[in-house]
Amino acid sequence: KMILNVISTTAFILLGKVYGNLMIDVQPTNEKLVARAVRIITEAVGCPEETAAELLESSGRRVKHAVVMGMLGLTADEADALLAANGGHIRKALKNHEQ
Repeated sequence: KMILNVISTTAFILLGKVYGNLMIDVQPTNEKLVARAVRIITEAVGCPEETAAELLESSGRRVKHAVVMGMLGLTADEADALLAANGGHIRKALKNHEQ
C-alpha cells in the first residue's frame, strides 16, 4: 500500500494536481467540496475564508485559478492564460510570472 501511495503521489505532483501538501485540483461539485476548496485556497493564499470564497466564485469554481488569482492579484482570464502557458502547474506559473 505504501508503494502505491508513493506512485500516486508522484503522479499527482508531475500532473500538477498538488501544490505543497494541498490537493489543489479538487472539483467543488457539492457543499462539502466547496468548503474544502475554500479551506485549500485559504491555506495556499493565506487569506480569510471570505476572500477565499470570493476568489473561488470569481474563478468559476476552479481552485487552481483561484489560488493564482489570490497570490498574484490577477483576473480569472489572466490566471487562466498563465496556467495554460505553464501546463496547469501553479508552481511554474508563479515562477514564470515573476520573471
